[in-house]
Amino acid sequence: MAVPEPTPQEKALRRVLKVSRANGWSVVVVAGLGILLALLLGDLSSVFIGALVAFAGGMEVRGHKLLRRRDADGLKLLVRSQLFLLTIILVYCAMRLGSFDADTVMGSVTPEMEALLKDSGIQRADILPMVRLAFYTLYLTLAIVSLLYQGGMALYYRAKGRLVREALAAPLVPPAPNPPLA
Repeated sequence: MAVPEPTPQEKALRRVLKVSRANGWSVVVVAGLGILLALLLGDLSSVFIGALVAFAGGMEVRGHKLLRRRDADGLKLLVRSQLFLLTIILVYCAMRLGSFDADTVMGSVTPEMEALLKDSGIQRADILPMVRLAFYTLYLTLAIVSLLYQGGMALYYRAKGRLVREALAAPLVPPAPNPPLA
């Protein structure tokens, strides 16, 4: 007996479940590792940010579990988790972009570093513009990538909403019984 082909709604539900499980748990694990590192370094503000990120990942995992229990409210949680994570990242990037301190950068240059840079043909006056460019490039890139990824994930979950809700509303079809062995 042939197994019926899954409907587009079932395919959408399976895909959303697969994506949300992988994405949610990866956020939780990376945030957890970040929290441990921040604790080792004694950086309490990073611990707090890591906890917010872990909470966002936990929201996605919870949304996944609700969908597995055939609760359509899981979809709302998936979208909200992405928007919450995006907000955390954008606020963090904005805070970092506003915190560049030229005095700290120049005060961090040791005589050994300066000698090494001088041997490479880089003068002390050239250090600050390079570090400033790298600093702003890093945080602007993080903000743009997050906007594209987290924003894209929120749009993906929202776009699949109708199909997923239809799949959840459909009656469960029990698997076909195995034919008797001859």
